[in-house]
Amino acid sequence: MFDTVEDVQKRLNEQQYICGKNIATVVFLAKALGKPVLVEGPAGVGKTELGKVVAKALNLPMIRLQCYEGLDESKALYEWEYSKQLLYTQMLRDKISEILEGANTLKEASERIASQDDIFFSERFIVPRPLLKAITSEDQVLLLIDEVDKSDPEFEAFLLEVLSDYTVSVPEIGTLEAKHIPLVFLTSNNAREMSDALKRRCLHLYIDYPDEAAEIEILNTKVPGIDSRLVEDIVHLVQRVRELDLKKTPSISETLDWARALMVMNADSLETELVNDTLNIILKHQGDIQKAQSELNRLLEQKAAERAADTPQPVEPDPGKKSVLH
Repeated sequence: MFDTVEDVQKRLNEQQYICGKNIATVVFLAKALGKPVLVEGPAGVGKTELGKVVAKALNLPMIRLQCYEGLDESKALYEWEYSKQLLYTQMLRDKISEILEGANTLKEASERIASQDDIFFSERFIVPRPLLKAITSEDQVLLLIDEVDKSDPEFEAFLLEVLSDYTVSVPEIGTLEAKHIPLVFLTSNNAREMSDALKRRCLHLYIDYPDEAAEIEILNTKVPGIDSRLVEDIVHLVQRVRELDLKKTPSISETLDWARALMVMNADSLETELVNDTLNIILKHQGDIQKAQSELNRLLEQKAAERAADTPQPVEPDPGKKSVLH
């Protein structure tokens, strides 16, 4: 249990998750009120990671349901283990013969077999999927329903029903009620608009790209040992690139990947050639790379003009080593 909003921030920071007061407030209220959280925002800004670190901070087991197009109830809730039922049928063949002994009609035989349904349709033959595991868990868990926007509207309606009262109806067995209400986080990359009914059921949280100061703090936390000047250069450039009209804007996870790659290459500053060689780490489309390179050229020209204005007799830079930002 979190004591205060500040306690949430402190404990998430201990898990190396840098968050503002808005995120901490929603997490605090979700735990205190027992409400699901719908976390929306661009891909790669830490939505899934938020669910993971909250589970660690509260020492809760995490159960994850990865959504995709065509996901149905059986894959999310439960399935019958038919092979195991068949094996039991073969093992109990002699017993079944005893049950059927003396049956004079097909109707009588079928009624005798039907009376034994509770043997073959019981919890021992159910294969629980993430939703049922979360509801029937002996201890409270954190249920992470990831990329719910990729699922079909029909599945979203079913999910809303489950989250309304945390019960599952199994026709052959009956209604299974939650032993402990799970802490639920749903994430969405806005591939489609979530229904108003689902949004009403949940606390809403939107996570956007961080500002420059926050992203510097994230890099310093997640990439220990990186040069502070390099961090500032990386974040400054990524922030400029995000202002461009791109097909896919670089996320925080891609900024981290770029920082780690530059560390492996022993870089201490962003040089033009090095940036051009590694832009494909943060940009995934050739058109985006070309736009970013144009921005870099403009930035270099701006820096050159500033140097010319400040220095009466500019010194020719080393053609083999041009820094983008210095």
